[in-house]
This record gives sequence, structure tokens and C-alpha cells, in this order.
Amino acid sequence: MPRSAPTINKGQIDLLRRLCEATGVSGDEAQVREIVRSELKGKVDEIRVDALGNVLATRRGSGPRRLRIMLDAHMDEVGFMIVAEDSDGIYRFETIGGINPQDLPGKQIVVGKENTPGVIGAKAIHLSKADELKHPISIDKLRVDLGPGGKAKVGDRGTFAANFRRAGPSVMSKALDNRLGVATLIELIKAGPFRVDLLAAFTVQEEIGLRGAKVAANFFKPDLALVIDATPARDLPMQREGENTTYNTKLGLGPAIYLSHREAIDDPRLVKFLADTARRNKIAFQFRQPGGGSNDSGGIQRAGAGVPVASVSVPHRYTHTAASLSWIEDWQNTLALLRAALGSVPTDLLRRTA
Repeated sequence: MPRSAPTINKGQIDLLRRLCEATGVSGDEAQVREIVRSELKGKVDEIRVDALGNVLATRRGSGPRRLRIMLDAHMDEVGFMIVAEDSDGIYRFETIGGINPQDLPGKQIVVGKENTPGVIGAKAIHLSKADELKHPISIDKLRVDLGPGGKAKVGDRGTFAANFRRAGPSVMSKALDNRLGVATLIELIKAGPFRVDLLAAFTVQEEIGLRGAKVAANFFKPDLALVIDATPARDLPMQREGENTTYNTKLGLGPAIYLSHREAIDDPRLVKFLADTARRNKIAFQFRQPGGGSNDSGGIQRAGAGVPVASVSVPHRYTHTAASLSWIEDWQNTLALLRAALGSVPTDLLRRTA
């Protein structure tokens, strides 16, 4: 990596910690939004919050004939919503976003704007009948337990308790998807200006349908867009059997450049440019092979008259659980790749063939 490449230091780790410790379940991203607005103060030429809650910021570049490049990172995380009270301090709930119910029993949580602590409870194994243990647990069998006198309202959102840790070369936390992307986008704004107009969209409601991204793209009307996210790593020993042709991302190999996913086919010109930029700057990277899942590029691609998109993600393990794990080096290489790309993107990129 070039000597001028960015490094992840204590300042960036502390920013990621604050972002991860904030609660930002889809539709209620206010805590994350306030951190973003505070970090961008004095760093951008324009900033606004739209009707959905997206933070939309512009940092104008230098030079003539500037491309308008939208950079997107979603602020929201998976979680749940209180839907009914069962008894004193015990509540029924529904999940928001893709959460496996098997990951929920016994997890410490926080609920509501006051971050009321609680736990997700299930029937103890000692009290369960043999036939009950043969079947996967379902949401209707789980409850949010805030303790005697614990109060919540129907509609309150909750998520896993803050648990950020740095362990050697790794960071572990809930909501690395996508606070890693949010932190990266903040750092890219601070690194400008570039020879492009940087249109930063910190979006809402990605986990429930890519909603904020489409609205943001309709507002910005960019020439092209790059989505910054976190993608599942499929590199555990029990996942290595046979040929792995989908979700082949691994920790330690650098940012994952997408080829396609369920909601979008990445623009081949942008994919080639990102890969060439990484090779030229000796930045480790990998391709995320076509597979399931989705990110905000699906919403952006369909906005207005259409937007060329590409996605770059930090790999992480244990997606949408109480604690995911990423390597700091992969995050650093993601930041380095995007910074190098913004500093070298040719004005005729979209007139080229892949």
C-alpha cells in the first residue's frame, strides 16, 4: 500500500465505537444521525435531513467538468419492535430486518429512546418437553423481559445491547453492518475535496427494503454511485466444504467489490475501475461473487432515469447477530481503495466500455 494511504487509528476506532453503541433500528435512526451531523459540521458545503431521515451532504470538488458521485452508507441496523404487553415488564415483539430467531434467546437488549435494559427470554431447557426441543424456536415463543416494573410502549424499537470490543486485529460489535460503512463515508468526506462533487447519503431503512437510498438518489441525481456496506464472510471451517461459488468473501483479503446481488447488477465499468485502482495502488481486494442478499445499490440503480452503481463492502462474520467480527486491516483497505478511486476517477469513465 502506498505511504500516503490512510490508516485506521484511535480516532477512527473511537468513531466506530460511538456509532456502534448508538441505537439505530430501521425507521428510528436518530441517534446515529446526530453523530453523523456532528462529525460533518464544518466539513461539507451543504447538509440537510430529508423527510425520511436521510442525512444528505455535499462536498464540492475542485476543477472543471466534475463528476457528481453519490456515496451511500446506510445508518440503520436490524432489531425489533414492541407489539404488545403480556404482563408486568414482559412484552411481545416482532423482528425488523433479517434476524434468525435462534440467535435471540438470552441476549441482552435495550429498548426505547431511554435504552431500557432487558433480555430476550425463552422457556428454559429444564422446563421444555422433549418434542419442543426438536423444533426451531419461533418469535411467538420469545418475549422481551424488562424486569418487574420495566416499561415500554407499543411501537418502541429495540436492539442488542452495546458490546463494542477491540481484540488485537479485530473489532467486534453489534451493528458493524453498517456502521463500518458510515464511519468510512465520514472519513472520506474529511479527506476531501476531490476532483469530483461528493454527494454523501447516510440513508435510512436499508434493512427493510432499501427505502432511503432511492429517495436520496432521486434528490441528488448523481452521474454514478458507490455503495459502502458490510458483507457476510463465508470463511469458517464448516463453510468450506465443496466448491464455494457464492458469498465467497473472506476476512483478511480486503474490501469486497460486488459483481451482482439480488437487487442489482453492478456496472462493469465501475467494477473494472475499482479493481484496476486497487491493483495500481497495491491495495488488497476481493470480488464478492454473485449471490443472494442486497444493499442500497438496488434502490439507487432504479432512481430517476437510472444510475450506474457499484458496491464495496467490508467483510464480517456473524451478520445480524449480537456481535459481528471484522478485521481492521480490511476496513483500512476499504477506506484506502475508495479514497484512491475518488482521487483518480476519469471524467470520461462512463463513456468507456468494460
